[in-house]
Amino acid sequence: MRVEQPVGVFDSGLGGISVLRELVSRLPAEDFIYFGDSANAPYGERSEREIRALTTVQVDRLAAAGVKAVVLACNTATSAASATLRRRYRNLPIIGMEPALKPAVLSRRHPKVVVMATHATLRQRKFQRLLARFQGEGEIIKLPCPEIVEFVERGEICSTSLTRYLQEKFSGLAEEGVDCIVLGCTHFPFVRETIQRVVGPETAIFDGATGTAHELQRRLGAEGLLREREQHGAVEWLNSSPDFAYIERSKMLFAL
Repeated sequence: MRVEQPVGVFDSGLGGISVLRELVSRLPAEDFIYFGDSANAPYGERSEREIRALTTVQVDRLAAAGVKAVVLACNTATSAASATLRRRYRNLPIIGMEPALKPAVLSRRHPKVVVMATHATLRQRKFQRLLARFQGEGEIIKLPCPEIVEFVERGEICSTSLTRYLQEKFSGLAEEGVDCIVLGCTHFPFVRETIQRVVGPETAIFDGATGTAHELQRRLGAEGLLREREQHGAVEWLNSSPDFAYIERSKMLFAL
């Protein structure tokens, strides 16, 4: 590995751009290759085996492009494929995502925490272990919201339809109130403002991008692979869909 090599960032579509923004903010000197697998999105309704196979194919592609690390900017792909990829690439740092359940449950005394995620993330063993670890720290409610992925893939992040969808999702929780929300999918931060309007300003919202960026910085530093030049790095945009609109949408989301 060489310092000048780029960092690969993978997501099932466009959601991982929310993580990429945090990575660029923390590590502005680095070059990044962002690959979105929009041709196969959404991953959230696929089997674990399918998700693992799709993720492996695209990480192989990033490895062949000469990246010095890979960030799995997708909670679903992390849960299904991170262990396999770390065995496959023992000398290539693989940084995964984890729902920010810990900071949410520790933010106040025995909070009511709603974890918004895809069906795949919520049913996988990695999340079940995380849930078991913090179950006693608060009331944790799983809320599958797979349709948000499709809203974001269309670039629809503040529409009336999205608001109605979220109001319906939270309708059963509205009377009792919610202390914290964990965004367990990297697509979801793009609709954070709409979620906040629906649940109210008193509800705290957490996502895992900051922790992921910190871990990438730590791993690159430990390997002696951090860039320290003054100028800013570049982002190369790739997508499995032949529709060029996904690249344009990627750039739009990155600029938000």
